[in-house]
Amino acid sequence: MDEQTRIELEAAAFRRLVAHLRDRTDVQNIDLMNLAGFCRNCLAKWYRAAAEDQGTAMDYEQAREIIYGMPYADWKDRYQREASPD
Repeated sequence: MDEQTRIELEAAAFRRLVAHLRDRTDVQNIDLMNLAGFCRNCLAKWYRAAAEDQGTAMDYEQAREIIYGMPYADWKDRYQREASPD
């Protein structure tokens, strides 16, 4: 596989993951962190780091909005629930 095809496939998989997480608002970040060791906020941090590696200025809130599909405060108000004792 050539490099450009690999990059395009990775980008498509990432976009699908982000879309899936946007659709699955019932899945809380704490659940993701407990089960998978990462959450939406981790993705936002990785996205920001990748942008900076490429010389693109981006703050954490901008990256979060890309991952969440809306400002984080709005997502939190709409979808975040209190963590259960489990």
